Amino acid sequence: MTIAERLAEHALQPRDEDLSAAARDATKTFLLDSLAVAVAGSSTNEAAALRPAVRRWGEAPEASVLGTGLRLPAPSAALLNAQQLHGQEFDCVHEDAVVHAMSVVLPAALAFAERAGGVSGARLLSALARGVDVAVTLGLNSAGEWRFFRPATAGIFGATAALGRLGGLARPALVDAFGIALAQAGGTMQPHAEGKPLLPLQMGFAARNAIVAVDLARAGIEGTRETFEGARGYFALFEGGAPPAALAELGRRPRVAELSHKPFPSGRATHGLIDGLLRLRAAHGVAAEQVARVRLLGSPLIVQLVARPLLPGMGPAYARLCAPYVGAVALAQGGLDLGDFTPERLRDPAIAALAERIVVERDPAIEGRVLLPQRIELTLTSGAMLGLTVTDVLGSPARPLSRRAALAKVERCLERSAEPLPPEAAARLPALVDRLEALDDIAPLLRLCRAATA
Repeated sequence: MTIAERLAEHALQPRDEDLSAAARDATKTFLLDSLAVAVAGSSTNEAAALRPAVRRWGEAPEASVLGTGLRLPAPSAALLNAQQLHGQEFDCVHEDAVVHAMSVVLPAALAFAERAGGVSGARLLSALARGVDVAVTLGLNSAGEWRFFRPATAGIFGATAALGRLGGLARPALVDAFGIALAQAGGTMQPHAEGKPLLPLQMGFAARNAIVAVDLARAGIEGTRETFEGARGYFALFEGGAPPAALAELGRRPRVAELSHKPFPSGRATHGLIDGLLRLRAAHGVAAEQVARVRLLGSPLIVQLVARPLLPGMGPAYARLCAPYVGAVALAQGGLDLGDFTPERLRDPAIAALAERIVVERDPAIEGRVLLPQRIELTLTSGAMLGLTVTDVLGSPARPLSRRAALAKVERCLERSAEPLPPEAAARLPALVDRLEALDDIAPLLRLCRAATA
């Protein structure tokens, strides 16, 4: 059995009701979080600039663009919603795989389901959970150096798996769809290195192209067979090495239950620093003006992802992945939120001065390309030294957000919609997601996430 056949078999397991309680609850949790984050993303300058360009590709009212009154062809809506979801670095993530699986799987699934109509809540939940399984499994089985943007390159296959389930594909057709997805897969780390807003747009490309892959497979277009293990397949090209001998863990535990909430709108690689600084600040009553130096020690991956200097005129996409900037904001004000990436805030001289005192270095004692542990060391102006090793970050399965904190994040995000949502959205959306498996059609869910005037 090829890897594509094995992944297709898992995605197409027969009954929606077979989803475990843990998988169902976690899928609801991160569905709610992701819907709200995507709504908030509709108000960014990048999303506003993108919408007119995408509208030129066609105006068929098939699927909703969250946070707006727009309805567009399903591939276009998926692209926009995925960009919105990842555009502020507030979306959930699987830390070990380093894959933002929901950010590709959900936008593709919502657009595909809305176009089809009549998709039940139970069917959506099972498709999302299985799609996350596929994307995360590919990430966990990848050991190569990060040259390509794994959330997009793994995410397209997770989304394709979810759509295959939603669309009722037979296993051979889903195998074809995986091959067609490979032909469209892409996304590099260069936008990350330069801090460009093209990075979240790569998630949009993946979500759009998953719909294209499934549509073409349904039309009878043949895909490759050794899509993942072939000499020119996924693992050889994107992950720089041979494929795993087997995907032994696939289906043994729900990967969606291993996702982490993001309590802060910045790259997850910065969260160890933010979390550690906030804990030291609270435990020792440290004020920003008392700090002479902050030293973050982490793995080579941490250095690659967030050890970037503060730059004059930097944009939000760069700043969200700049450990000195987000660490300085957290240390100065006791937190970090969406409002901390305005042009005025990014030019704050006090924050810039504090950021100059924060350095990121490789810890030779930490092996592997991992996000954790991270060591935070503070030198105070008095000469005193404070230190903390962060092994679990707030929002992870080991330290989950409380229901209250998760709902507060949802409410803050919904308030940032590009256009006003229905007035009952903040109150009704969590309750509707809680009973999603009872819905015969997910249409009411989408109505709460688009503009009241739509």
